Amino acid sequence: MKIPISIPAETFRIRAIDVGVFLIVLGILSFIIYIASQWGGPYERTLEIDLNPANIPAYAMQSLARIFLAYLLSLVFSIWYGYTASRTKIHEKIMIPLLDILQSIPVLSFLPGVVLAMIALFPGKRIGLEIACVLLIFTGQVWNMTFSFYHSISTIPKEMREVVKIFKFNKFSKFLRLDLPFSAIGLIWNSMMSVAGGWFFLMACEMFVLEDKDFRLPGLGSYIQTAANTGSIEYVIYGLGTMILLIIILDVFIWRPLIVWSQRFRMETIPPEEERESFVLNLFTGSTVVRKLADFLNNGINKIEKLSYTKFKLPEKSLINKISKILGLIVLLTLISIILWAFLKAVGLLSSITFNDIIIILEASFYSLIRVFVALLIALSWTLPVGVYIGLNPRAAKFLQGIVQIAASVPATAVFPVILLFLIKLGGGLDIGAIFLMLLGTQWYLLFNIIAGASSIPKDLIEISRAYGIKGIRKWKTLILPGIFPYLVTGLITASGGAWNATIVSEYVSFGGDIMRTEGLGALISSSSAEGNFGLLLLSTCFMSAIVVGINRLIWKRLFILAKTKYVLE
Repeated sequence: MKIPISIPAETFRIRAIDVGVFLIVLGILSFIIYIASQWGGPYERTLEIDLNPANIPAYAMQSLARIFLAYLLSLVFSIWYGYTASRTKIHEKIMIPLLDILQSIPVLSFLPGVVLAMIALFPGKRIGLEIACVLLIFTGQVWNMTFSFYHSISTIPKEMREVVKIFKFNKFSKFLRLDLPFSAIGLIWNSMMSVAGGWFFLMACEMFVLEDKDFRLPGLGSYIQTAANTGSIEYVIYGLGTMILLIIILDVFIWRPLIVWSQRFRMETIPPEEERESFVLNLFTGSTVVRKLADFLNNGINKIEKLSYTKFKLPEKSLINKISKILGLIVLLTLISIILWAFLKAVGLLSSITFNDIIIILEASFYSLIRVFVALLIALSWTLPVGVYIGLNPRAAKFLQGIVQIAASVPATAVFPVILLFLIKLGGGLDIGAIFLMLLGTQWYLLFNIIAGASSIPKDLIEISRAYGIKGIRKWKTLILPGIFPYLVTGLITASGGAWNATIVSEYVSFGGDIMRTEGLGALISSSSAEGNFGLLLLSTCFMSAIVVGINRLIWKRLFILAKTKYVLE
């Protein structure tokens, strides 16, 4: 008699972590519903920020929503823009200089136009001001991510490109199997920097004042700014403490797991002695729900990839082709009309500019240029050794990664009183204090990119250098600097742009109801924005853009070409 043997199918076991995942998803849905209920209401023109600490959690949730919406928008834009710019030489010649120009425009220069446009589109509705705030945070987050992705896929080793050709990958498969994995490490570290940059400019974006009009949104940034304006150091500390707590939570639950996950994309054949670890990632990989969801997403991506190889042919004279041509023509005419309208508007604004205004802008540009270069030199002097140390030592990264994120996220104007009081005792004042404030906004671009570069150095090369006894300066010359050079150039480009952007909050500061300023282009832009002098604001912004683009073309572009041709891992 044969006894039938049945093999039980895989059972779906509910574990404690699955319950945790369910609660997290439920919490996210509740968070979305809460934000939608807040943003869907009417706009309060006389909104008062209540400094009662009991209101901080609600303010923090709204600020967090703005920052992550801006980040998601930045991520999509960065991947699209970087990929499109790298496709052909024509795209590169047009889109990269345009990116230089966009990066050079300070957040405050976008503020008046974006805010007024959104309020006009959504009159009396808070959603218009919320969209404006998200777009402004986006302008402070997106550029370093875009540069990082573009530089990564531009420096992919030649042999890997050859493998793609041999296996006849189409564009989508190449993007999915080569471009995204190769750029993952740099993109994740720059994402951390971008979110930190969002916190940095949050105070300016949530509390915008134009002449006698006060466009204020409830949030952590406006809470800290209100406390600073009233001189309430105690409430400033409450706001900063909440911000630091949020940063730590984001580091533990999002960034650290992503960094550990991205290490699988390093180019090496020898596994590192010390792997980066994340208990959150280890915990979630043990969840049945997460595994099922991951399998579902993986199968969906594979199906889309297979579908991308299917060729769809449409008749040349089909209705779809005609409609697409008409739509393309409409878009082109609309863009031309917008450009002509903006040009005529700019001419009207600049007609009020005098020769004395131009002299003032030139003098201010000179002072800001000196501060920017001093800030970059100071930043490079300490971020290079520290970034390499963190990137090459997983054990150190466990402890220092969170500290770096916290330090990068603290708004400069919130800690300004402490810095200013210290410098007044030394006799430096705001002239020197502005440099330290600019450092708070620019040094992190260098540090995060250097860490990403050091993290991506293959273990094989490190072991070879150790076997041959290569140490000290020789190791830096032959291994470390060549290995991180493409990332270092990306960091320098974005740090330079970040330094110019930081001039608007470092040369013109409001605290305790008083305005403190020093001579510089950032102070000129900030004061022009506050006073509603749009002609001077436009010309000052154009000067800043011209300086940043000129520096990028003369210095940083040549270094990038060197990184692309000489320091590619092949």
